[in-house]
Amino acid sequence: MGNTYGNLFRLTTFGESHGKYIGGIIDGCPSKIKLDLKFIQNKLDRRKPGQSKITTLRKEQDRVEFLSGIFEGKTLGTPIGFVIKNKDVKSKDYLHLKDTYRPSHADFTYEAKYGIRDYRGGGRASARETACRVVAGAIAEQILNQIGIQIFAYVSSVGKISLKRHYHELDLSNTYNNIVRCPDKVCANEMINEIKEVAIDGDTIGGEITAVAKNIPIGLGEPVFDKLNASLAKAMLSINAVHAFKYGFLNNEISSSKGSEVNDVLVDSSGVTKTNFSGGILGGISNGNDVYCTISFKPVSTIMRDQNTINKDGDKVKIEGKGRHDACVVPRAVPIVESMMALTLLDKYLINKKIL
Repeated sequence: MGNTYGNLFRLTTFGESHGKYIGGIIDGCPSKIKLDLKFIQNKLDRRKPGQSKITTLRKEQDRVEFLSGIFEGKTLGTPIGFVIKNKDVKSKDYLHLKDTYRPSHADFTYEAKYGIRDYRGGGRASARETACRVVAGAIAEQILNQIGIQIFAYVSSVGKISLKRHYHELDLSNTYNNIVRCPDKVCANEMINEIKEVAIDGDTIGGEITAVAKNIPIGLGEPVFDKLNASLAKAMLSINAVHAFKYGFLNNEISSSKGSEVNDVLVDSSGVTKTNFSGGILGGISNGNDVYCTISFKPVSTIMRDQNTINKDGDKVKIEGKGRHDACVVPRAVPIVESMMALTLLDKYLINKKIL
């Protein structure tokens, strides 16, 4: 029913934005993996609301509680169950939306599909659900780190402010040194100011996140319908507010280039290529080079302005913009992108091991 992601390493999530808990079940996690619980909590802290002056004012501790599958700090190989309590809920802020559909939200489609919806904070359609992905992604990332795979993600654009430098030119360890999650300090300050100005105007703005995976082994990805790039696209497009995905060839469009300009020439038998315009994937299979992609996020649909819409009876009404929402979602989405890449790569790695 669309609540599970993965094949061998599988995550099922549950819960709504204003319910008592959100949570998940991770199945297929290898046994005897020593987990750093502080690493998992740190990832959650980077995603949680209320962490800076450019994010939503909702305050959640996002403390994960593990219920099963872990004993004496190690995984058992059995399902890992976990929950995160929702504490700072203000459901009354959404009473005026009980019978009204917000523009560009899932209100109308959820009610049309199920005949009922939880209007409080968007219910199951809320980005609150992504905290569960971060828990599972942090576990997957620790397993990947043990085999040498490293994952990085950073904000590469906010509105028309774009980081022009390639990730090779950046010190990605600086990503979390500022509240906008951009590794370039000058560009980060411009992005922060842009978000502040947009928020003052009662509006929202979109942006992009670039993700990079290093030390990828050759052979991840299953042709024809489970290509690595296709799986990454599905993973990223499943994140709230994501509307586009592309891999390889940063800062330009490969579709408008000539083959002579973008063909990656092999330089040795290890799969290393002179350039990496293909983003480390050929024929849907990793070729040993860095895997990288860019994910585009639309502006948050809730704006602090009055908007015209309709109610469930089809009457034209006006809704008031209020509540606690991000003016720009991309800073808090960085750990979510990292997590979805980790989930995808670990799943492909485990599949590849079974085949070999």
